[in-house]
Amino acid sequence: MDCCIVGGGPAGMMLGLLLARAGRRVLVAEKHADFLRDFRGDTIHPSTLEVIWELGLLEDFLRRPHQEVRELQGEVGNRRVTLADFSHLPARCRFIALMPQWEFLDFLSAQARRYPGFQLEMQAEATDLLRERDVVTGVRLRTPTSSLEVRAHLTIGADGRKSLLRERAGLRVLDQGSPIDVLWMKISRREQDPDLPFGRVNQGRVLVLIYRDSYWQCGLVIPKGAGAQLQQQGIEAVRREVASSAPFLQDRVAELTSWDQIGLLTVTIDRLAKWYVPGLLCIGDAAHAMSPVGGVGINLAIQDAVAAANQLAEPLGRGSVSPLLLARIQARRELPTRLTQAVQVFLQNRILSPALHAGNGQTATWPAELFQRWPVLRRVPARLFGMGFLPEHVRLPAR
Repeated sequence: MDCCIVGGGPAGMMLGLLLARAGRRVLVAEKHADFLRDFRGDTIHPSTLEVIWELGLLEDFLRRPHQEVRELQGEVGNRRVTLADFSHLPARCRFIALMPQWEFLDFLSAQARRYPGFQLEMQAEATDLLRERDVVTGVRLRTPTSSLEVRAHLTIGADGRKSLLRERAGLRVLDQGSPIDVLWMKISRREQDPDLPFGRVNQGRVLVLIYRDSYWQCGLVIPKGAGAQLQQQGIEAVRREVASSAPFLQDRVAELTSWDQIGLLTVTIDRLAKWYVPGLLCIGDAAHAMSPVGGVGINLAIQDAVAAANQLAEPLGRGSVSPLLLARIQARRELPTRLTQAVQVFLQNRILSPALHAGNGQTATWPAELFQRWPVLRRVPARLFGMGFLPEHVRLPAR
């Protein structure tokens, strides 16, 4: 096997597709039986849409169920303000595509299966690394029926922010800290519901509303660690917070009857000091966990996959990937990761955290004033989050 990728999320699936397209033999091991999990990132940004276009797959992608967002709006106090305008981006798709992540992963896996070198193993959980001397030579997998060893020229850790592979490799994690967590939930949507801003900030509450065909995906931002306190107060406390932030949902918050309907995202911003050891490279959330601020996690993971594929395809064909090459991949992707995380830390510490601790009748309005007074500023977050600091491009021909 040329490459064994552990984790069938956006980073792993895109890397598998790109390497198989370049003629490499790739196994993607996903521990779950399917991709159907709620409250995962599902904002596909223009930078990722550009990659999909370069692969010649954009038309097929846009046939999948999705919504297109050309502006990001927020409501601060009682004022609606446009926070990002994507119409000026240097990209073919000047919008964010909102697509459930399971739909996106199903699309990538379907495209990858067109290539004979691609293999996807569902319900295959990594339990340990294989080593010879000080080099990772593969991974040990557990399936519902057996255990097996997969040997590969290179193993990729794309197994998320709680990566087993990075732990087994002894890679050091640098925690950047975060003052917030997020409670995710679904509330039914009605045709007469208003056209709402993406985020609502008012009187110590921050609520994100993402349009779905039949429901709203609601993200209630809370101070770090406040989830346990809310649970002690009961589900009614969450209903009150949501209804106060979005009064039109007052007649539907009763749909929340159990904490089983609510997902707690413990927000983490971290990155590895070193993304690799000989024979192993970590990408995506396994290399750098991102905050949900800006919805950039999927897109940064996709950029990692493209950068890695561009540099790995030819050496994998020769059966040799040096640590120096893995270091070059980290060097290319580390700077945009650091810069993006620095922006997220700033926004969390200077905007979201103060907003959560504002008293009744108090709302920090200065960011809204800036965007309202100088509309040209809306291009900055659009470029920052829509394209990122170092957009990658597909350099590999299909074979």
